[in-house]
Amino acid sequence: MKELTYSLGVASGMLVVLAPAVVAQTVISNIRINPTSLGVEVFLDSDQAIAPEVNQRLEGDRLILEVENAQLTDGAILPDFAPQAGLEAIEITQISENTVEIILVGETAAPFVDVLSQPSGLLVQVTPDDFVDNLELIVTATRTEAEEAAVPRSVTVISQAEIARQADLNRDLSSILAKLVPGLSPSTETTSIFGQSLRGRNISVLVDGIPQSTNRNAQRDLRTIDPGVIERIEIVRGPSAIYGDGATGGIINIITKQGAATGVESRSTIGFEFSTTNPEDSFGYSLQHSVSGTEDKFDYVADFAISKTGGFFDADGDRIPPDPLGQGGLADLRSINLFGKLGYNIDDNQRLQFSFNYFSDDQDSDFALNPSPSGDKAEARPGLVLPDQPGTENTLVSLAYSNDDLFGSQLNSQLYYRDYSTRFYPFDDDFGTFGGEVLQSEVESEKIGARVDLNTPLAAGDRLSLLWGVDYFYEESAQPADLFDEPTFEASNGLVFEQIGTGFLSPPTEQKNLGLFAQLNWNVTDQLVLNGGIRQEFIDVSVDDFTTLAGNNVTGGELNYDATLFNVGAVYALNDNVNIFGNFAQGFSIADVARSLRTSPGGSVENLRPEAQRVDNYELGIRGNWGNVQASIAGFYSYSDLGTTFDSAFTTIRDPQRIYGVEADLRTQLSEQLALGGTFTYTDGERDANNDGDFESGLPSFQIPPVKLTGFVEYEPVEGWENRLQLLYSAGRDPKGNGFGLGEVESYLTADFISSYDTGAGKIQLGVENLFNAEYFPIIAQVYGGRNQFAGRGRTISLSYSLDW
Repeated sequence: MKELTYSLGVASGMLVVLAPAVVAQTVISNIRINPTSLGVEVFLDSDQAIAPEVNQRLEGDRLILEVENAQLTDGAILPDFAPQAGLEAIEITQISENTVEIILVGETAAPFVDVLSQPSGLLVQVTPDDFVDNLELIVTATRTEAEEAAVPRSVTVISQAEIARQADLNRDLSSILAKLVPGLSPSTETTSIFGQSLRGRNISVLVDGIPQSTNRNAQRDLRTIDPGVIERIEIVRGPSAIYGDGATGGIINIITKQGAATGVESRSTIGFEFSTTNPEDSFGYSLQHSVSGTEDKFDYVADFAISKTGGFFDADGDRIPPDPLGQGGLADLRSINLFGKLGYNIDDNQRLQFSFNYFSDDQDSDFALNPSPSGDKAEARPGLVLPDQPGTENTLVSLAYSNDDLFGSQLNSQLYYRDYSTRFYPFDDDFGTFGGEVLQSEVESEKIGARVDLNTPLAAGDRLSLLWGVDYFYEESAQPADLFDEPTFEASNGLVFEQIGTGFLSPPTEQKNLGLFAQLNWNVTDQLVLNGGIRQEFIDVSVDDFTTLAGNNVTGGELNYDATLFNVGAVYALNDNVNIFGNFAQGFSIADVARSLRTSPGGSVENLRPEAQRVDNYELGIRGNWGNVQASIAGFYSYSDLGTTFDSAFTTIRDPQRIYGVEADLRTQLSEQLALGGTFTYTDGERDANNDGDFESGLPSFQIPPVKLTGFVEYEPVEGWENRLQLLYSAGRDPKGNGFGLGEVESYLTADFISSYDTGAGKIQLGVENLFNAEYFPIIAQVYGGRNQFAGRGRTISLSYSLDW
């Protein structure tokens, strides 16, 4: 396995002095060029080391290096160089008696280089700019930069270009990720991710490493940021405790944009969408403007986005209820996102960065779910009167400081603050669970936290290093509720909501999380990498005395949780193209304490203590990269003594669960114009309902999705005109049981088409979602069934125009 050893990007406009200037002239007797997996290496051979003084300058796509106190002999002839991806030409000439000039011509931009003194000359390592742009350095899996080939986990990275392309179809992150990530369930097509699991378990969503969860889990963690401000998304599949509580199924880390490397860049985009079955009532629009750049030691980016969706209509032209499950709908929704980031490079090693993101979406609809539909699918009806409709508001502020050389260690630290609220649709408590009220709740959360990582080398050459540090956050949350007049609600057949009071559906809580961790990384050989670590988690949850809506008195108190978690993994490179990996990792998650207390029959918090969940995960996989072909396949098995599911009355059940599966993905570039690929996901599992060691009961389909297949074909007939046809197939599933989510789920197939054309004066994008206007029902809709079984959205056209200026 080859190590990345870049220490210098000469194309950045720096003066490079790798050693003091040597006045004595060095004679270069030979020139050699060797291709590498990262670019090319240029050797200037001499009978002595060249301690260079190298000056550089940029001229468009040309990087020009001047090596002083050096002279070419007649035998120093430049070998023939065949252009390769990202690098067009290399020229080496004597421009004066004491100076040798090296010209490196990039395909689209000047390349990057490292210049190293050797015992017998000078080595120039050349890396094309295109390669640097495409090199995937994963940070989420290890909390520090690492090549994907050196990570013993299944990792998916979604680039900025891929996110932007999928956003031409649908700006909802849940839908974007479902079509690209193996192991992730199909989208619920609502604002909630309840029913969208990763490897059959819960997802931890981060934005720049900051957790987006709340201790009263609102399940809307992917509705906190606009896709237009995202640089990339890293998904670690499988349980992980490296960021603390919550990631029993995996981590989705959303990494936001940085300022442009040079000058000022600005982009404006305008778009609109409509359903082909009902264009007028489904019309929606989006507007976005961003500006970014670099000035001296400062870099910055600022972005404003607003979008509005219209009504949603299915393949038959029938209106889909705007909030069919009461969890939050995507129809008739206005979203606003404000994003800003300012960075300051204190010196070559130190950086300070401030970032801010505000996201808001609010539903404004005149339609509600029909409680008595005429057929086998959910229906909408007009006449809704609801003062505060469902919506989300998320404010995120962070300050980060990094130092690449703090007493020999690399420091990354961060302070953050998050203010979050999300409002649900009202419901009628027919069963009297919450006092028989007609109520609408809202989850409110305020969190402040800090992260400190130190990466300390323990041996020369980065062979052995220790990542260690601490995480801490403090959160206050509550779930207040508005209470509505039941006679008015009944007289309007569930359409008119007149507020008469307030209460708490779930009690106010305080939570403190402290995590201490250490992770060892050992490059045993060029082929073998080992890593392993430990994390100690301490969690305290405090609840005051409260009375449930059903009138039960609960005595407050403090609940304490702690866990020691381990992970170990290995990667072995069979050759330059293929590596195998395996790992054992533990995940940890405390229960949704506030949710469990809201239905308490009374008593003390200590006696009602819900137990935490620990998940053990084993994984083995193989992946390959042959330049024009990338492929991987992995199998996994996870086990937990206290899995979480629900019975038919939606009461929480805790019993042993085991989940297992296989995931694969493939991409092949058949030619410069044509590429194709896809993903495969198989997940299954059982529970030990009697806790007798016999796993015989199936797990529900909102937790374990059916087999998922995705595929795509990309074709660029002429430069600048890109086209993509993609498919998503969700198979049928019948877990055979009587509990919630254990009914049969039917299969469905959808297709999308995306096309973009660069006119030279802006780019035009066309997206057609559900190209063939298939009639289908999302998995979570089938799980709920009855009046809540809403159809998927029919064929929808999106058009947009973007201009860089």
